[in-house]
Amino acid sequence: MSSIVVFGAGGTAGSRVTAEAFRRGHRVTAAVRRPEATSYLPAGVRVVTGDVTSARSVRELAPEADVLVVAVGGGERTLWADAARTLTTTLAELPDPPRIIHLGGGATLLAPDGTRFLDAPDFPERYRDPALGQADALDCYRSSADGVPWTYVSPPPLEFHPGERTGRYRTGGDHPVTDAQGRSVLSYEDLAVAVVDEIENPRHLNTRFTVAY
Repeated sequence: MSSIVVFGAGGTAGSRVTAEAFRRGHRVTAAVRRPEATSYLPAGVRVVTGDVTSARSVRELAPEADVLVVAVGGGERTLWADAARTLTTTLAELPDPPRIIHLGGGATLLAPDGTRFLDAPDFPERYRDPALGQADALDCYRSSADGVPWTYVSPPPLEFHPGERTGRYRTGGDHPVTDAQGRSVLSYEDLAVAVVDEIENPRHLNTRFTVAY
């Protein structure tokens, strides 16, 4: 059993990771900005006020954790890189820092020609800032020399929605995992399964992996 802190546990992805980890018997702390708005999380999950971009908040929660999950969203472009920098620099102060698992962007994955999906001319403008922000976070982890263990998880670049928990998925590296029809599809529920599997059986230390059916 691991002690897991989920930053952004009130969101679409974070709430599912929280529920999946708790269902498997892990000790889960939901770190959110508004604890009063998380009544839908499983009873027994500890809910606290937390901000992944605050070094003070990270210092308060990290010593008790084996893993810190970053599942935040809805902010300015700088949010995700700020989170990555805060975590890597703050956790480096600890003699045995917890591992970071960052739920990142699918648009940072590479198309067949080697370019990022977010760089395509027809990439939707309304998603560009979040995609660039997640790309900045990935760059931050990859360039970090603080010795803090991390994993960056990318869903499919397009077809990623709430749906069914099947418990099955396939993993890849910097290119999307596709089926026989060339589609890369995943539910939030099965992303949560993949994240908790990675917590229980680390296979992607200090690297990015992607998940799809």
